[in-house]
Amino acid sequence: MSDNKHEHHHHDHDHEHDHLHDEDMEIITLTLEDDTELDCAVMGIFEVEDKEYIALLPLTDDEEDEVLLYRYIEDEENDEFELSLIEEEEEFNIVAEAFYALFSDDEDLD
Repeated sequence: MSDNKHEHHHHDHDHEHDHLHDEDMEIITLTLEDDTELDCAVMGIFEVEDKEYIALLPLTDDEEDEVLLYRYIEDEENDEFELSLIEEEEEFNIVAEAFYALFSDDEDLD
């Protein structure tokens, strides 16, 4: 008894695999204060002292790119999020330190 119900045509053609990035990084576009837009790769979202922060790497050709750290505020009701600048230098330093501790592969950092 041959039933031909095994014809599941799986279309697994995900068009999300663009091989530009080594890792599967999310890209978000920041609108800067002067209204220019900056595409950034999301390096990670991490928590410091019960607040969430996001680390972004600008996707420019500039070798001097620094990681941008923002406070990450999730609006779960609207399924949105916003980024806010870290105003306090002290807070920024703590976040930066946490970021480097989490994301640096170098074991030889003191």
